[in-house]
Amino acid sequence: MSFSLLLGFAVGLSVLFFWIGRRMARAGSSVSDQVTRYLEENPDSLLQGSALVAGAREPTFFERVVGPSLRSALNRLGSLTPSRNVETIVKKLDTAGHPLGLTALNFLGLKFISAIVGMAVGALLFMGLLRQNITYGVLFAIVFGILGFYLPNLWLNSAIRRRQRAIVRALPDALDMIVVCTEAGQSFDQAIRRVSEHWHNPLTDEFNRILAEIAFGRTRHEALSATAERIHQAEMSNLLAAIIQADVLGVSIGKVLRVQADQLRTVRRQRAEELARQAALKMLFPLVFMIFPAMFAVLLGPAIPLLMSVFGGGG
Repeated sequence: MSFSLLLGFAVGLSVLFFWIGRRMARAGSSVSDQVTRYLEENPDSLLQGSALVAGAREPTFFERVVGPSLRSALNRLGSLTPSRNVETIVKKLDTAGHPLGLTALNFLGLKFISAIVGMAVGALLFMGLLRQNITYGVLFAIVFGILGFYLPNLWLNSAIRRRQRAIVRALPDALDMIVVCTEAGQSFDQAIRRVSEHWHNPLTDEFNRILAEIAFGRTRHEALSATAERIHQAEMSNLLAAIIQADVLGVSIGKVLRVQADQLRTVRRQRAEELARQAALKMLFPLVFMIFPAMFAVLLGPAIPLLMSVFGGGG
């Protein structure tokens, strides 16, 4: 009975945190919320108080009471881990774009909750449903707890890969628009602001963060370098490195962006050709295991009773 109560409590917490994350993700889609998140992650900024007052609004009951309480509980759980793990998770969350509005301590607390849920599921599965020995139940509870502890890592790595792919897809079209804006006389900052006004995707989120960091006093070189380190994507890193070099050497950014846009279109065409060549191999397994058996059943099925009667009569 105690295990059932524990499982129900853990599942309820999981559903509650999922709902909270969805609310936070919806609330954090605007540029002002990204600026606020940046200020929360950099508490030493002198502009924190004025920026928060400028964008202030009447908070809801969820934002005033429920959200801070749950974040505080997750932070207490997350503080049990070494600081080195916290630094690694901070970098991964930055690369993933802070999915569901999670901070590093929130994510570590979520890992502990996932481990507790995994232990409860393992214990209930092998002691309650399968009626196994208590020794096996404890063993599988530990195994499921370890799996549950590392399950959020798999989800975070998947979010990182999904965001990197979205950035790569959006980069050529966004760069074409930036080239048009710069050749029309706008600066690079104005061009990426114009792109951010027309589109909303992970790439424009990074552009908004670059603009916010520049507004907070960082140089363009520092903001672009931090973005390249945060994204960990080859095409984006090459583009930002070219922009930084052009800015340092005084070369026209419009010409550099035009060359980078041509190169990105070439890379995109090569990647499409590569995926097209891989399609035949990827279709092999569905053909062998799903389509061919059905074809054999349709073609040879009517002949099976006749063959059975012939060989059965001959025997």
